[in-house]
Amino acid sequence: MKISPASRLKGGICVPGDKSISHRAVMFGSIASGETRISNFAASADCRSTIDCFRRLGISIEQNGSDVLVRGAGKRGLSEPSESLDCGNSGTTMRLMSGILAGQDFPSTLTGDESLQSRPMKRVIDPLSAMGAEIESSDGCAPLIISGRPLRGIDFEPPVASAQVKSCVLLAGLYANGETRVTERVVTRDHTELMLRQFGVEIEIEQRADAKVISIAGDAALHGTNINLPGDISSAAFFLVAAGCLPGSDLRLLNVGLNPTRSAVLSALDRFGVVLNIVRHDSTGEPSGDIRITAMPLPARAEPNILDGPIVANLIDEIPILAVLGTQLPGGLEVRDAGELRVKESDRIRSVVDNLRRMDAKVEEFDDGFRVGPSRLKGAVLDSFGDHRIAMAFAVAGLLADGGTEIVGADCAAVSYPEFFKDLEVIAVRDE
Repeated sequence: MKISPASRLKGGICVPGDKSISHRAVMFGSIASGETRISNFAASADCRSTIDCFRRLGISIEQNGSDVLVRGAGKRGLSEPSESLDCGNSGTTMRLMSGILAGQDFPSTLTGDESLQSRPMKRVIDPLSAMGAEIESSDGCAPLIISGRPLRGIDFEPPVASAQVKSCVLLAGLYANGETRVTERVVTRDHTELMLRQFGVEIEIEQRADAKVISIAGDAALHGTNINLPGDISSAAFFLVAAGCLPGSDLRLLNVGLNPTRSAVLSALDRFGVVLNIVRHDSTGEPSGDIRITAMPLPARAEPNILDGPIVANLIDEIPILAVLGTQLPGGLEVRDAGELRVKESDRIRSVVDNLRRMDAKVEEFDDGFRVGPSRLKGAVLDSFGDHRIAMAFAVAGLLADGGTEIVGADCAAVSYPEFFKDLEVIAVRDE
């Protein structure tokens, strides 16, 4: 994919439905009784993997564009698959399905592509084993061979802040004897808790001074419902950063998810001087609204900008694009406590640093992050490293650079946003 510089962004777009919520809607609908209708479903390869896996488990799922109909079979209605369940590149699919499959009365195998098979799964294997699950792995990685057996409720505190691990344990808790409690010291995205309630599950949430405790009972049942998904804030972030860095931009993003556990990127942009006008919608489920950005030059303040500590867990998907923003900030940007980036679809710390260096940026790499200084980016040949967020982040960098930029392997953007480059081209203004 070749990217040429732009002078500004102008227009309005709707980003795809939230990928994280789309996964959960299909999963919960599959183990609910009755039908679940999902609108604005994410058009991503990852979410197609989730649909394909549940079809192999005997669930009838019809998809018509962004509308999905799931005919749920109830908690005990899944069927033994005749072959391995291929999760593709989706860590969310594999980790959350592990919780559902651990409590079934049949064996199953979860696998994925080469990238997914290198990602750590011990973080879900350990708590599931403590619940009585029997799981074989390849040194803590996929394929995961799950025997399926009766589970027991546990009290669990994730050693790593992870919404996927929390969700895996809560889903296993639906099949466990007794109550399952998850204690979070660092609050992560709460899509699972919100959606379980939409499906009629009584879930108890206790907010303590130093922690959040989520409890679920093994006798809880899910009931089909209608789910209207907001746009994915992580996808919106690429356009928000691009518009914020190109003075004269006037961009509107419609029906974007504004869940407080996901919208830390908006706080970060505000902190760095990107002014956003947000109109919130009324909602009984996931918060959403419209975002407009009319960009002025970024403030000329030169103090260092640092992202570290608990906020990083809620910014982890947006850090690659924030690294690009950092090149345009007078004080640059330093990111720490982000070691989790090492085990994403690529080693995102190394991927970001490598591509920024190719664009002649000033950047220093740490074990748990990086520091990027204010830089005049130069067009270059870049590598997506097979990682959708790297491909899209550096497409934005190409808009800001002097000269043309080429991204090798850019088609991996389809993992989360198949129409990304088309949408970017529609709103990019290039003055002759």
